[in-house]
Parts: sequence; C-alpha cells; structure tokens
Amino acid sequence: MSLQQFINEAISPWMKEEGPDSDIVMSSRIRLARNFSHYPFPLIASEELLDEVMTFFEKEFKHQSFRDYEDFEIIKMSELQPIEKRVLVEKHLISPHLAEKPDHSGTLISQNEQVSIMINEEDHIRIQLYFPGFQLDKALEQASQLDDWLEEKVDYAFDEKRGYLTACPTNVGTGMRASVMMHLPALAITQQINRMTPAINQLGLVVRGIYGEGSEAVGNIFQISNQITLGKSEQDIVEDLHSVVKQLIDQERRAREALLNRSGIQLEDRIFRSYGVLKNSRIIESKEAARCLSDLRLGIDLGMIDHIPQTILNELMILTQPGFLQQYAKATLNPEERDIRRASLIRERLQLENED
Repeated sequence: MSLQQFINEAISPWMKEEGPDSDIVMSSRIRLARNFSHYPFPLIASEELLDEVMTFFEKEFKHQSFRDYEDFEIIKMSELQPIEKRVLVEKHLISPHLAEKPDHSGTLISQNEQVSIMINEEDHIRIQLYFPGFQLDKALEQASQLDDWLEEKVDYAFDEKRGYLTACPTNVGTGMRASVMMHLPALAITQQINRMTPAINQLGLVVRGIYGEGSEAVGNIFQISNQITLGKSEQDIVEDLHSVVKQLIDQERRAREALLNRSGIQLEDRIFRSYGVLKNSRIIESKEAARCLSDLRLGIDLGMIDHIPQTILNELMILTQPGFLQQYAKATLNPEERDIRRASLIRERLQLENED
C-alpha cells in the first residue's frame, strides 16, 4: 500500500470488520516498547545513530510480511507534510509525539494497517497491533509473535531482573501497554463514568481520551489501559484489564436499558435530533459533530436506526478530524472553513446510506 493510500483512506481495512462486543468496544490494542541493546535511547542518541536505526529497519523490514501482516511500508517523518503527519495521528498509526519529531524517525505499517511499528519515537521501537472489538487475548498472542519475529534480527535491551529497558521508567518491565477503546454513551449521559474513573485508577488502570495520554474523551469514546508494567506478566496485565472492561461493558448495557425504560422517548428524541443535525447542518464544530455521531451510533446499536452501518462512528470520527478535512481539501483551512467542510462531508456520507 502506498503512502497516499494510508493518508487518503479514512478507515483502516481492519476497522471495517466486526469483533466481539463491538456495540461497545471499538478496538483492542497491544503496544510494546523495545530498544536496541547497543544504542543509547533516542532522547540522547546522536543523529548518526538514529539514522542507523532507520536504515536498519528500511533494509530489513521494508516490503516484508509476517503472517497476515503483509507488505510493510516504511514512512519517514522527514518526508511528510504537517497535514500528512496529522492524518496518520488521526488514524492512530503514529503517536502525536512521533509526529513532532522532524528527522531520523518513521514508522513501518502493514498493508491492512493493523500493525504499525514506530521507529525512534520515545523508544527505538514501539510495536502497535489492533483488533476490532474486544479481543485482548488474541491481540496479545499476535503481538508476542510479531515481537519474536523482530527479535530474530534485533538484540533488545533487556535486564534479567527489570525486564525490557525503556526510555520512560513507567514502561520498564514488560514494556507493554494494553488498551481498549470503548463507546460509553449511556454511562456518560448518566454521569456514572465520572464515579467509576477513580475506582478504575485505583486498580492500576487509567481512563483517557481517544488519542491516549493528555487527550480529551470526545464523542463518549474512552481508552482504558494499564499503568503498571513492572512486576506483572503480560498475561496478568491483560487479565486485569479484561476484567475491568467486562464490567464496564455490563454497566454500559444496563445503563442503556435503564435509559430506555425510564426515558425512552427522551432518548429517542435525543438520538433523532442529533441525526437531524448531522443530516442538515451547514456548519458544525468538531465537538458537536462527535457528540451527535455518538448519539447516532447509540441509535444504531439500540435498533432505532437500521439503515446505517455500525462502523459509521469509526469512519466519521476520523474523517471529520482537521487533518483529514484539509487533506481532502488539498489546502490549509481556517476553523470556520473546516466546520463548513465537516458538515458537508457528513451530509454527503449519510446521503450515500440513504441511497442504498
């Protein structure tokens, strides 16, 4: 797949598939932080050494395949325009931190965009693997196999007592972040999520926004992930996260049922008002669009709206971000221009469903 395809297509191929509990869990992700044993970490490494790491990955892994993850393409940050970097962030293929690094860094991305391997971010290697729905165990299994494949050619920085050595002490040990992206509109509407968050934090997990650390939870989409990597095995971390996510799924389903029983007509009115806004607005800000798209997705999951696919939230939450809007416009847009184009794009996308 070419760079332009990665940038021009809003929804990654794997996101078009359904997974377990996909009415609530949008995706499961495993991220592994790794470093070369014989190089300083990227923060203090010389430009020459960072270039060596990039050259190594380009030579050894470009256009290689591993099982279902075919034809890895290498993308260098130095060759991208700012809008192109923003698009890759919006698709979760790179982190905001990597996008800010102008030189000596990049990413390897599989053809189906299920795997991205960031190079010279905070660590030399950040492996990311996504699965649709609630599939943490499968994601861990596949990420471990991918990690073994890389380790056949990379001598990792590893200590027998401490585990994998990383630039940030909070990642030392397994070097793993397991996370689940969840759509929790009923818990947000009833404000139960605000009461649950402190309890989740006490279990060594953290609740973040759609783009991870420091990001806001827009569109009632929350990322639940582990904070502790040292002193626990990968399986223990995943089991702890799995238990909490399962409880959140149950709580969200009960909250949806309670809303239907107690305030059914009000909930239906909210959903169809949001649908009307999305179908008819000529200008819409990103936060309002995210809120209305969340309501629309809830209406689809509850069976109130049956002619629009469930993946519409995944698609339009990415497609209406500033980077994508400007990429499609082939121009830098000011905020008002983005709001106008966002409204137009949403109307056109929903019209396509009405025509089918």
